[in-house]
Amino acid sequence: MSFSLRQLQIFEMVAEEGSFSRAAEKLFLTQPAVSIQIKRIEEAVSLPLFDRLGKQALLTQAGQELLLHSRVIHQQIDEAKRMLADLHDLKHGSITLTMAATANYFAPQIIAGFHKLFPDARITLEVANRAGLIIALEENRADMVIMGRPPDGLAVDMAAFCENPLVVIASPSHALATQRNISLERLAQESFIMREAASGTRIAAQRFFDLHGLQPNIAMEMNRTEAIKQAVMAELGVGIVSLHTLDMELQLRRLVVLDVVEFPIMRHWYLVHRSGKRLAGMPQAFKSFVLEQAGDLLSLPQWQQDRYE
Repeated sequence: MSFSLRQLQIFEMVAEEGSFSRAAEKLFLTQPAVSIQIKRIEEAVSLPLFDRLGKQALLTQAGQELLLHSRVIHQQIDEAKRMLADLHDLKHGSITLTMAATANYFAPQIIAGFHKLFPDARITLEVANRAGLIIALEENRADMVIMGRPPDGLAVDMAAFCENPLVVIASPSHALATQRNISLERLAQESFIMREAASGTRIAAQRFFDLHGLQPNIAMEMNRTEAIKQAVMAELGVGIVSLHTLDMELQLRRLVVLDVVEFPIMRHWYLVHRSGKRLAGMPQAFKSFVLEQAGDLLSLPQWQQDRYE
């Protein structure tokens, strides 16, 4: 069984137009030439692809199946052409990124630095929760995903590009705000405002407390870091968030980082994509840029650095 890409193109046009004559007009061919190519495909597959009803050409079941596969083939060819074009010309390539909401606090700095090198790069950016990040990887929707904890059970390539410390935050008026070397046992007595159970931050915090044989008192769950910070400022409890999200609040003294034994929980930010995925020129350039220069572009809030070095 064999047929050419040109024959598939003719087949798709007949399927879309529902007519041999209209397909011939669109392709600048004669109707007999179109009929001959369709007949050759039908001979190759040993099945009829169209039912002819007067001037109409309606797809048979075999025709419908072939149309699905033909479209996939042409999509893959188009993708290959775009990839080769990007490899040839890095000036006008495109990148599709999906990132965790917390990464939104530092990703613009990385993108700004990249744009200085590649000002014509087209970047599409989507922010998602952990479930959305995993779907983006499973369905190969993005060139790369920026996330805090790569998924288990999914074949991915991952590369860490900067540290992501998780710290305990409280209102400046909190009873623990001025204490030093707070024990985990004492901390566990506080009311916690935490991310939802499926988030990377929540999973890391839960594993940390499990490791130390403690069960935090979770008073509230919220699906956004900003909501947690606002609740902590309102003195509803303490929270655990990425230090990258706190620059403004720490400078303005709206929040403080508690000095807790065994904290911060040290994690990393990762660039992740499906294993075996071949990155086009611009995505590969972005990946190289992030791995080589993100560490210089990103920094923890200045007054905290000495404590965590």
